[in-house]
Amino acid sequence: MEAKKITTLDELEQALHIRRKVFVEEQGVPLEDEYDEFDKLDGKCDHILVYYNGEAVGTGRVRSVEGYGKLERICILQEYRKFGLGKIIITKLEELAADRKDIKVKLHGQTHAEGFYQKLGYETSSDVFMEDGIPHVLMTKSI
Repeated sequence: MEAKKITTLDELEQALHIRRKVFVEEQGVPLEDEYDEFDKLDGKCDHILVYYNGEAVGTGRVRSVEGYGKLERICILQEYRKFGLGKIIITKLEELAADRKDIKVKLHGQTHAEGFYQKLGYETSSDVFMEDGIPHVLMTKSI
């Protein structure tokens, strides 16, 4: 199990495929809402892949927003959840945020994952809000 910063278009395409499977197909997020201007290798956003037995099975990204490293699009293919990969993704994204000189991180966590993020040191900083029809909360952490 390892997480790696994406550096090639092939790796980025793998990440986008994972996001499509999880967010669009599994969770019903509209396709047009899933992809945006940050899904490039232009340095505005760092993307990662997490591997299990050599296969890319999870992804996430981080970009600097208003003094925070904003962790986004964190997901793992359904059959690979519960192997501890989520913690590996978050740790790698926090490292990349620190490399960007961010001293705080934030994310919009789906409410069913709120406890997971709290175990990793995140604090809930908002009431529940809807994003793409899914309940979320804002969570923050100093790094």
